[in-house]
Amino acid sequence: MILDKTDVKILKNLLVDARLSSRQLALKLGMSTVTILTRIKKMEQEKIIKGYTAIIDHEKLGYDLTATIEIYTKKGKMVEIEQDIAGMENVCAVYDVTGESDTVLVAKFKNRDELSKFVKT
Repeated sequence: MILDKTDVKILKNLLVDARLSSRQLALKLGMSTVTILTRIKKMEQEKIIKGYTAIIDHEKLGYDLTATIEIYTKKGKMVEIEQDIAGMENVCAVYDVTGESDTVLVAKFKNRDELSKFVKT
């Protein structure tokens, strides 16, 4: 599917606020609600829009410390290790990278002690 300017406008607005209704989007973009609904449905079917999510303020939940951690794995174990890491409570994101390390993860912690315990596991 090739996106046109209208699709891009819809996507940009949904990135800012995924809770906008089709009616609100239509009013904001000067289009009909049917046009918005049709385009969103098509982008969902094409998996351009994979889902909708909430953006969480981790600091308000007490997670004031963000750590970016490099992981070095044994050959052939990367996928298995990444899956294990992704399931850990503090982990927000896991990335395959090129360079010296194999994986980089982003994790949130309430304090340095929590980070220290995490790194030692």
